[in-house]
Amino acid sequence: MSLLADKVALITGGSRGIGAAIALRFAEEGANVAFTYRSSAEQAKAVEAELQSKGITAKGYQSDAGSFEQSEALVSVVLADFGKIDILVNNAGITRDNLMLRMTEDQWDAVIATNLKSIFNLTKQVIRPMMKNRGGSIINISSIVGVTGNAGQANYAASKAGIIGFSKSIAKEMGSRNLRCNVIAPGFIETDMTDELDEKTKAEYLNNIPMKRLGRGDEVANACVFLGSDLSSYVTGQVLSVCGGLNT
Repeated sequence: MSLLADKVALITGGSRGIGAAIALRFAEEGANVAFTYRSSAEQAKAVEAELQSKGITAKGYQSDAGSFEQSEALVSVVLADFGKIDILVNNAGITRDNLMLRMTEDQWDAVIATNLKSIFNLTKQVIRPMMKNRGGSIINISSIVGVTGNAGQANYAASKAGIIGFSKSIAKEMGSRNLRCNVIAPGFIETDMTDELDEKTKAEYLNNIPMKRLGRGDEVANACVFLGSDLSSYVTGQVLSVCGGLNT
């Protein structure tokens, strides 16, 4: 059963980590996939080829989701190439961790621009095409840190908490137009970033996770498949934690 057959998905930050896992699962479920990357062109080409091997149409676009102008141009070209956008996954994100006493304005601004302003940029651009298409699903990738907070990540936590409030507001604004907006809040997921953690830090994280392991990118992607498909046709304005019970 192809849960996303004939749908077109646009995924920001789709060349690596969670974004690439989402793109792959969407392709496996029959979706045509457009995804963005900022600088890793070689890696993006490899992801593009892997997605195309699933028998769907896939294309990577170099674009900075934190730029309103680039986001506007991106959606315009994706619509020209694919004809429509049924699913938007706002996944692009960065960290610039520091204690508040040491955090610089640049560290704050960079995280807010990439993690939060990007949500506005892309959502603003897809709403009208989705309304014209009489429906759509926007999936915003937040973080468990946006729910619980985390020392040394005030900028990241603020950006991810902002995503939740934004998404609930869009769900209320656009529900009557059959346009849904939901949030996924991953916990600690195996990525390049967690691979760099020392064993002591990993052990501390695992001690707090009821399932006693890190999550996988495909487990976040499976939740995205649900929210992007018609299985979730009456689900909007919700936050789904994929965290192994950490937020319990």
